[in-house]
Amino acid sequence: MSRPRDDSRVTDGEAGLTASPVGPSHPDARLGHRHRRGGRAGVTHASINLFYVPAAVLFLGLVAYPLIRGVWVSTTNWNGYLPNFKFTGLHNYVKLFTDPNVGTAFLNTIVYGLGSTFLQNVIGLLFALLLNSKFPGRTAGRTLIYLPVMIAPLIMGYVMYFFVRYSNGTFNDILGVFGLAPVDWMANGPRAVTIITLVNTLQFVGVAMVIYLAGLQAIPTMYYEAAELDGANAWNQFWHVTAPLLIPAITSSVMINLIGGLKLFDVIMALSGDAYPTNSLSTLVRRTYFSTQQAGYASAIGVVMFVFIMVVSAIAQRYLSRKEVVQ
Repeated sequence: MSRPRDDSRVTDGEAGLTASPVGPSHPDARLGHRHRRGGRAGVTHASINLFYVPAAVLFLGLVAYPLIRGVWVSTTNWNGYLPNFKFTGLHNYVKLFTDPNVGTAFLNTIVYGLGSTFLQNVIGLLFALLLNSKFPGRTAGRTLIYLPVMIAPLIMGYVMYFFVRYSNGTFNDILGVFGLAPVDWMANGPRAVTIITLVNTLQFVGVAMVIYLAGLQAIPTMYYEAAELDGANAWNQFWHVTAPLLIPAITSSVMINLIGGLKLFDVIMALSGDAYPTNSLSTLVRRTYFSTQQAGYASAIGVVMFVFIMVVSAIAQRYLSRKEVVQ
């Protein structure tokens, strides 16, 4: 007579067919179920990737294609209007390295970029340190300093033009009150470049201030308390606590202001037009294309400007990133 089978004893082959000892809500059970369904996670990833398509289309149509097209046009003698043109190779690039107008615009671009960046960050940090303290009118002060950022750069330039113009300008009217002769502020190249740099600084110093305020408020107070216990004064606290921990904010502010200054266009056009003594590379591209109808040459200047800004920005980003301190 055969013995009845003991269901409690299960062979190895049958073990794989039994229910899992974990419940249906256990992570391992869900993972195994996902594998048995075959690629369920992959479908989800594919669906998410579809959201990149609109951004990719915009990038290719508005950035990549114009850039490639500009590089190609820079190797031709196209005038920007007629369909007739011929391939000239690197002739435009050789020409711009010997063009004195390009040299002047290049130096002005460096002044606009580095000068504005330096002034905006120094003044913006001072404002942030002041307005990070609690005192009556602090919010109004922040608003007034940031207010010019809300104005279009072209409008800001036209507003400042009424201050510096020769006839009935605000500055010359003030000089007239004291019996002094009027000054043609924008006639002198270096002085005009300085004025444009100051106007750009005045408008965007609020951006640096806001970034530094955010950085200051992110620093834990325990660091300052520890520094006070060690006997550090306010100056030492700034250099050994505040400054190192502000490097991420400094990096963001410097990069934003540097790129904005190097491609400055609106304020220059409003204050002095595209006159050669105050031209940046941006305004020189405009003058070369529309005034002299040299689209190929203008494209070559634009390509050089793009590469220059990209290289300078990459170097600055790499240098500042190495200085960041991990809290």
